[in-house]
Amino acid sequence: MKTKEIRNLTTEEIQKKIVESKEELLKLRFKQATGNLENPARIHELRKFVARLKTVLKEREIEG
Repeated sequence: MKTKEIRNLTTEEIQKKIVESKEELLKLRFKQATGNLENPARIHELRKFVARLKTVLKEREIEG
């Protein structure tokens, strides 16, 4: 999801996506610790995605 698409979401939707992404990230970290992780790059992608979401939320906070 691109930043443009994130900006079109409501604040509640963004917060929900942050929670979902963090849960998935936690599951991936457990898989990595046990050695069952198939796509290690997914962890990096999720971390960047959460950062994008938080950035948009912070921008809205500053504007409002």
